[in-house]
Amino acid sequence: MTAPLKAVSFDLWDTIIDDDSDEPKRRAQGLRAKPQQRRHLLYQALNGHRPVTEQQVNAAFDAADAAFQKAWKQDFVTWPVAERLGVALKELGCDLPADELAGLAQALGRMEVELPPDAIDGIGDALDELSGRYKLCIVSDTIVTPADGLRALLDGYGLKKYFSGFAFSDEVGHSKPHPDMFNSVARQLGVEVTDMVHIGDRDNNDIKGAQGLGMKAVLFTAKRGVDRETTSADAICERHADLPAIIDRLAGGG
Repeated sequence: MTAPLKAVSFDLWDTIIDDDSDEPKRRAQGLRAKPQQRRHLLYQALNGHRPVTEQQVNAAFDAADAAFQKAWKQDFVTWPVAERLGVALKELGCDLPADELAGLAQALGRMEVELPPDAIDGIGDALDELSGRYKLCIVSDTIVTPADGLRALLDGYGLKKYFSGFAFSDEVGHSKPHPDMFNSVARQLGVEVTDMVHIGDRDNNDIKGAQGLGMKAVLFTAKRGVDRETTSADAICERHADLPAIIDRLAGGG
């Protein structure tokens, strides 16, 4: 007999938050795009000590990003921003005082908090309805913005109150689809991992990761639909207005 669903876990980026919806806001304010601004801040910091070119900084940042992607995809860990900066500095043969490096890492990690992207339409109403029937939690990788910043974003949208558990990869020590991410929130909520259904936009990280533990999983496609044709998801959701009914159907064994 299928275990009853007691909890719902949510991915964050392109499931709750519209990734890069802050970029038009940045352009409207005459600000650089986030990737360019992060590199520019490192360039400025280094030139306070020794001359480097923007081309050198870009090449070092590219190397650090490639190393991060490898660790994320192969080892299922997401390095904190300071560690990524450390890789870039090593590529450049440079160093920064510890306090400056910490300040730079904080500045890079706060960019999405200071000028936030948008929450995806309908998520507030969906969470409000679902929270009356299920325990809710977040299972999210931290790519640049750390866990405290992501909590601040959720609080700013008025959504943090709906969640009773949080698994952020920089706090858990692994990233999706590693089992530790899902097991962490199951422990926080006091449920079996098989009593949960996960919502996310990536088939490998969200759907396969959850299903590998015996969970059900829903592919959310409103902002990212590239996995739609090949997913093994138990259901596909195109908009948050439909999500409560989809979860209730899965809870009923449908």
